[in-house]
Amino acid sequence: MTRETGRGRGSATPRSVDVARLAGVSQKTVSRVFNDEPYVSADVRRRVLEAAEQLGYRLNNAARALASGRTRSIGVVTLGTALYGPASLLMGVERVVRDTGYALRVVNTMEGDPAGLAGAVDSLLDQGVDGIVISEPIDEEGVDGQSSLRLDVPVLVLGAPSPVTAPTVLTAGDGADLMARTATEHLLALGHVTVHHLAGPQRWYAARDRLKGWRATLADHDREIPPVAEGDWSAGSGYRAGRALAENGDVTAVFAANDDMAIGLIRALTEAGRRVPEDVSVVGFDDIPVAAYVTPPLTTVRQPFDTVAQEGLKRLVHTIENPDAEPLPPSAPPVDLIVRTSTAPPPSRTPPARGRRTASRPRGGTHRPSLPNGGPSPRS
Repeated sequence: MTRETGRGRGSATPRSVDVARLAGVSQKTVSRVFNDEPYVSADVRRRVLEAAEQLGYRLNNAARALASGRTRSIGVVTLGTALYGPASLLMGVERVVRDTGYALRVVNTMEGDPAGLAGAVDSLLDQGVDGIVISEPIDEEGVDGQSSLRLDVPVLVLGAPSPVTAPTVLTAGDGADLMARTATEHLLALGHVTVHHLAGPQRWYAARDRLKGWRATLADHDREIPPVAEGDWSAGSGYRAGRALAENGDVTAVFAANDDMAIGLIRALTEAGRRVPEDVSVVGFDDIPVAAYVTPPLTTVRQPFDTVAQEGLKRLVHTIENPDAEPLPPSAPPVDLIVRTSTAPPPSRTPPARGRRTASRPRGGTHRPSLPNGGPSPRS
């Protein structure tokens, strides 16, 4: 008597042959479905997956690794930080990898770590990963020729130029300069003569890209390029930079390289009596969850973390599973400017009327100073 597998407590572990029998297909077709191979109709794929779910079938990844020469795992090198951008990008990668059926192995690096990127990559290669994601690396001082790192697996680099050499190197999420251009264009379109920039630490490629986009936009519009204030991504550094910027009455617009610094900047401007946005407009970058709830709600550029992770991992998995095929082409990340109430046209500066004396009282009349709204002050 043949016992059905995978049904009821205590039954034997279901096998691919059981899935094939229930779905009415060959065992090879089951293998094609679970390896996500082409030339399987949608109806057949549905039947196989429904049969597998009904039986409680789980793919034996170890057996598949032996058969294919792959471990079905992807390694990720990321900077060990609680900063919103890198943390959100890592979460996006984790969500996408989970859906691909690959295991994820994460190694964190720290700023100042002597081993740095090279040590993290070696650790992942020792684990036999099929591909590596390098998420927002920084420029490691004292590392001579990072590009001399040579890997024999495909690599996806997020948000930076590639620091390694590999059979296939893919990049994604490298559109920060375009997003910075959009933020700067927004402020110029409101009528600001120029835009100041509160930059992130320049060891970060992301900070360099945002500075580059800001500077290029001002140059394209033939506007003055003010000196750059540099922070460290924290609200505290934005506050310190804001105290200095508040002393300059010519500052009417600031593009900050992330939202945390923008929030610290707004606090400093407000304490100095510079109203946002009436006196100074501020744009941030990231669209952190609190950005919509600060006072005033922050205009910012939203980073498409999930989109970047999804597109990048799709291309990486395609390269892993089709090593002889051409890589899938990249697509430009969306640019999403979230306009809230921290930006407005610059304060009006009405020039003196033609022929009117400003250094002394006009002849034949009484000088009456104007109120801020332009009307005459009442007589005492």
